[in-house]
Amino acid sequence: MTVTELPRALLREDLANASGRDVRAAARSGQWRRATHGLARGYVQANMAIVPKRYAFDFMLFCQRNPKPCPVIDVTDPGDPEARFAAPGSDVRVDLPGYRVFRDGKLVAEVSEITNYWRADSVAFLLGCSNSMDDVLIEARIPQRHLESEDGRISVYASNIMCAPAGIFRGPVVVTMRPIPQSRLVDAISITARYPMAHGAPVHVGDPRAIGIEDLSRVGWGKYNELRHDDVPVFWACGVTPQAVAAKARIPEMITHAAGHMFVSDLKLTQLAHGTR
Repeated sequence: MTVTELPRALLREDLANASGRDVRAAARSGQWRRATHGLARGYVQANMAIVPKRYAFDFMLFCQRNPKPCPVIDVTDPGDPEARFAAPGSDVRVDLPGYRVFRDGKLVAEVSEITNYWRADSVAFLLGCSNSMDDVLIEARIPQRHLESEDGRISVYASNIMCAPAGIFRGPVVVTMRPIPQSRLVDAISITARYPMAHGAPVHVGDPRAIGIEDLSRVGWGKYNELRHDDVPVFWACGVTPQAVAAKARIPEMITHAAGHMFVSDLKLTQLAHGTR
């Protein structure tokens, strides 16, 4: 079934097995305005950060120095909204369910498309996302607590781990937390380590206070997903990091995805295993 044949109000299950192109079409048409967790299973989802050309080299250098939170999947040409490698025919101005606009480090707008904010010198960076790993963890029968509700949002926090700075870009590593059963901990680590372009192995396992998170119930983004009796909190680097960096370093101008509202590419996760392209 194609997106155009679906009813106006889409459910998560309608797009769970859709293609990346179908999810982008649903976002572009306004049929999907929620988090993309659990959609287009097997396809690579991407965080996004857009900066003017004058900051693009420094941001590329920042990503190169911080590959865990910011693994680069694709970079657009200045002024061109098409992600030519990750999704030919795409338009990053309208193909995400939600966007955030930052000015001088402050969030000034949350919008459903950014046509009016796009500049002739805008450069979009698509960065790997741990959403892409949902499917392989589910296939391994490792529970994903955030997908047990229709909401589908993961728990996201700013840590006290600092990124390596580059130019004006500096700030903390943002992390996602997934409750993982103790008995499956080694499996979760070894499986995710195969996919460095989706953040790879965790950056921390266990006590959240060791990375500056005092209260798991107080998320920075997303929602708190409770730990069950035998669960261990496991933390992966997160592509929301540029949003924290924009705030910390007071970046003059940056546009990002809204947390959880990803760009869904045409790439399959298997294409990016072990960092291959």
